[in-house]
Parts: sequence; structure tokens; C-alpha cells
Amino acid sequence: MKLAFIGLGVMGYPMAGHLQKAGHQVCVYNRNVEKANKWQHEFGGEVALTPAQAAKDCEIVFCCVGNDDDLRQVALGEEGILAGLGEECIFVDHTTVSAEISKELSQIAAEQGKYFLDAPVSGGQAGAENGALTIMLGGLVEHYAKAKPVMDAYAKFSKLMGPVGSGQLAKMVNQICIAGVVQGLAEGLNFAEKAGLDPDALVETIAKGAAGSWQMENRYKTMFSGEYDFGFAVDWMRKDLAIAFAEAKKNGVELPMTKMVDGFYQEIQENGGNRWDTSSLISRFKK
Repeated sequence: MKLAFIGLGVMGYPMAGHLQKAGHQVCVYNRNVEKANKWQHEFGGEVALTPAQAAKDCEIVFCCVGNDDDLRQVALGEEGILAGLGEECIFVDHTTVSAEISKELSQIAAEQGKYFLDAPVSGGQAGAENGALTIMLGGLVEHYAKAKPVMDAYAKFSKLMGPVGSGQLAKMVNQICIAGVVQGLAEGLNFAEKAGLDPDALVETIAKGAAGSWQMENRYKTMFSGEYDFGFAVDWMRKDLAIAFAEAKKNGVELPMTKMVDGFYQEIQENGGNRWDTSSLISRFKK
């Protein structure tokens, strides 16, 4: 299948690579052309100078950029994705953004006879590199059915959550839950260290019970050793939580624990930990 991938960050770069390795003909676009050329050297495929050029003649265009403004920039305008995408073709957006912009782009696409799926991912850099992401989507069943076999190149699981915007809402829940889990893990590991417990024996035991989590099994060692260079950065987590707070305010939902943890992440930013991964919450106890 002829595909395009827009945005070659820590997530998009390996995701686009998985598509090319799966046998698809992939054309990529990235604002930093050197990054796009590096991708081409590693995986093959084609490089475009604009999103519209990348999208031309493609059945599906995938996108993974930074935020709402970045998405508008690559999606709209004379050189944007929708300008190059043909009728009855699908625009799949993997960026974590507001549900509002997903609905906005879906409406614009529909007016042009094109289709849109919001499809934020979970699993971080390691999930992208290993082809083991989880994708939560919003859109129509028939468009998801066409995109799913293609996305399987980098996803271990995907599910349609409802109409456009539902994928983004699900991702907000995902980030809310992660914030609480990581804070609980940070507090528990700090308690264990102060109590003199063996961390390996502890986690081997409690991970088998109700306290177990992906975060516990994959991050406890690095959290104990003060290493925070393993994927999703604090800056991006706070960006995602801000989206969730805006949605919660609109819906009259309270998120007291999440706001507390967001404040802890702000402390980490103020101490220079912007690019540390989200498990760096434990660093607040190691001063």
C-alpha cells in the first residue's frame, strides 16, 4: 500500500520504519530534512519536502507531531496533508491532542470527501521501537477496518472507542491513570528504600499481586538507580495532562490527584528535569 508518515520524532521515526519493513511504500515528511534523509538511509522509502507532497496518491496518511498547533500546521493550508490527500483516503492522526482539533479536522476532511481517524498511542518510545504500541481510536468502523491491518505493523493492540474524538478522550484517561500509578510507585519504592527492603525481592513479590503494574516491572530498577532517560518526557506528560484538565473543566469533572501529581512534575521541570521520563517522580525524594 502507498502510505505517508508525517513527523519523525521519537515515536514517528520507528513507526514509519515498521510500515516500510512490512512491505508498504512509505513516503515521509519531517520539518528537519536531515532527520528524514537519515530515515530514508536506514529504511528506504521516499522523502517529501511538504506534507501535501508526501500525501499525494497515498491511500492512508499517518501523522505524529507535537501538539494542536503542530498538527494544524502540517494538516491544513496549501502544503498541508489534506491538500495532498485524495478523496476517499484516510488521515490517521497519532498525535496526542485535544478532542476539539480532532473533530475540527474530521469535519474539514469530510467536506473534502476524505476520512479521518484520531488515533493516539500508548507504550512510549520502547513500544514504538518494538512495534508494541496500544492505539485508541475515534472514527467510523469502516475506516478503522481499513487502517487496522496497516497499523498492526507497530501495534500490539488497537480498538475503536467511538466517534471522532473518542480516541483522544481515551488517551486522557490513560495519562490520568499513569500519573497516579507512577506517583504511588515512587512513594512505595522510596518507603522501601528507607525501610531497608531488598528492591528485587520486594518487586518480585508484590508485582504478582494487586500492586503489580507495567510501570513497576519496567521502571523500578531505573527509579532506584536514579536513571530517567527511558522514554516519555516530563514536558510531554504535562502537555497531555493540560489537555485532560481542559476537558475536565469543560465537563465539570474533578481531578484532584492528577493535579497534585502535575504539580510534582512542575517541580521536576523547575529543577531541570524537563526531558527526564515520567518515572522521575521519585527524584523528589532523592534530594
